Amino acid sequence: MDAQTFRTPHANPSARLSGYATEPPLQRFLTGCYEEFKADNSGAVADYIPQLKQANPDHFGIGLVTIDGHVYEAGDSAVPFTIQSVSKAFVFALALELVGEERVGAAIGVEPSGDAFNSIRLTNDNRPFNPMVNAGAIACSGLIHQVEGDGAFERVRAKLSQFAGRELGVDDAVHASEAETGNRNRAIAWLLRNYSVVQGDVDAVLDTYFRQCAILVTARDLAVMAATLANRGVNPLTGVQVITPHIVARTLSVMTSSGMYDYAGEWIYRVGIPAKSGVGGGIVAALPSQMGLGTFSPLLDDHFNSVRGLKVCEALSARFDLHMLNRSADVRTCIIADYDVLGISSRRSRQPHEQQILDERHGDIRVIELVGALNFAAIDYITRRLSSEPPNAPLLILDFRRVPDLTAAGAQLLGENLTVLGNAGVTAIITGVEATSAVLPAIRARVGDPRKLRHFAVLDDAIEWAEDQVIYRYGGFTISKETAHLGEQALLAELAPEEIAALAELSTTRRYETGQRIIAAGEPANSLFFLQSGMVSVKLPSGVRLASLGPGMEFGEMAIIEQHRSADVWADTDVKCLELPLDAFADYRQLHPQISMKIMRNLSALLARRLILANAKVDLLSAY
Repeated sequence: MDAQTFRTPHANPSARLSGYATEPPLQRFLTGCYEEFKADNSGAVADYIPQLKQANPDHFGIGLVTIDGHVYEAGDSAVPFTIQSVSKAFVFALALELVGEERVGAAIGVEPSGDAFNSIRLTNDNRPFNPMVNAGAIACSGLIHQVEGDGAFERVRAKLSQFAGRELGVDDAVHASEAETGNRNRAIAWLLRNYSVVQGDVDAVLDTYFRQCAILVTARDLAVMAATLANRGVNPLTGVQVITPHIVARTLSVMTSSGMYDYAGEWIYRVGIPAKSGVGGGIVAALPSQMGLGTFSPLLDDHFNSVRGLKVCEALSARFDLHMLNRSADVRTCIIADYDVLGISSRRSRQPHEQQILDERHGDIRVIELVGALNFAAIDYITRRLSSEPPNAPLLILDFRRVPDLTAAGAQLLGENLTVLGNAGVTAIITGVEATSAVLPAIRARVGDPRKLRHFAVLDDAIEWAEDQVIYRYGGFTISKETAHLGEQALLAELAPEEIAALAELSTTRRYETGQRIIAAGEPANSLFFLQSGMVSVKLPSGVRLASLGPGMEFGEMAIIEQHRSADVWADTDVKCLELPLDAFADYRQLHPQISMKIMRNLSALLARRLILANAKVDLLSAY
């Protein structure tokens, strides 16, 4: 198609721009496909089933559903038609679910036949070539009938309804027409019965097969069904896990090799998307992890594939380079940052001797922040990087907050690598994984000793825990004691003993219980606090932690330059502190202006250090 196809005439340029602003590009593309290809009247409707001859050759519908559940439609996407052979892919999936892969494999092959879909020919070991030809589909119906008996068709209809996300009906007239004229299929069924591929009541099995072919769908339905396959078996509209990912992989494999009748090789060469067609005019195509496409047009070519449907699929694949074998990705982009904690500390404020240990031993903590869906190749790159660059860091933090998915193969590789590192004395810490995510259980299941794998929901909490381990290992923690001397406060550095004593006289001792709010955001900023014992956290009203403070540190110091509190302060433990009212301090500063200058200089130094830390984190991320 040339660009002219996608231009919609408007009375004036502003109207054209307004229309383009509200219609997504993919919708414009599908509309353009409909407008161009509806003029192609080549091909003919199927006539070997009398009822199908009544199809309207002008009908043409397109549906496309993304795996996040967005639906695009063009043309006659809501017109119902019988699913016919498109059902074979989904019935094959149901057979795998009901009787298992081993039993299905014993009855049906998975090789392309090279023959017409209704060929009466079996493999050398007397099995249907694959489940996408009539013989294989009848065998699938037979397997389901062995399990469900008279309820076989209802089980099929219910499963296809789950795939479509709505209850599907049956065209009784088409069913009757197929049953009346389906002698070739009867011959196939009795041939299968002769070799015990089909067992039991052949007529009942055939009736199940004829009815499943007469199920009514629309192009939109086929798109949803395809998107369910593309979404690892989860219907993107209903959220229902219709089929397992393992069965999805087997179903898409056979669709790739045999789904388009004896045009399958040409199809995979030109389009490269697993698909299945039907003589009712439908085509279903599923591109894993991206989208599902459904088309309907009853005009068929010599291979019994929809002429217009083929053109839509070819145009979509060519325009957006969707061939599944033409993929490109740089695994190195899966690591967004790799650093130690020099200058990138947690929000926990440390006492000087503790900070000195962290400054000297910053290389003991290695943080790797990951991004994107992690597959086999990406995890292989990560594990090679860990192996080729021994961290020498006894604490390894892997942050998954930007990782939406981890494949089973990736989890296997990562779990094995973490086991090796654990045996070498490295403690692995996983962060950024939500409780509902399957990432953490997948990794834990493949780690030699899951108890050695630490987990924190937030990266900052993991860094703080790792810092505590380093400080503890190098003797930084002492028995907690009160730090009543204000001379230990950074805000009061360089003040003379008599100046500090004078400030102490102006202060009042305060005690708070664990969990009590000491300062509330928005209230007047009329005092500052000197923490003598216990721990407090500074948090935004949303709950995001800004800092954690211990004995010998101050909080509320921004009151010196602010009129209202900008954050909450909570007691993490029982707390004892001195509160210095600013009114009393202001009067004192007028008598001793040199004290005010020292405190403001110290406050400037504190704010400068915080800014340097924030800039270091920004510089780190911008370097990747």
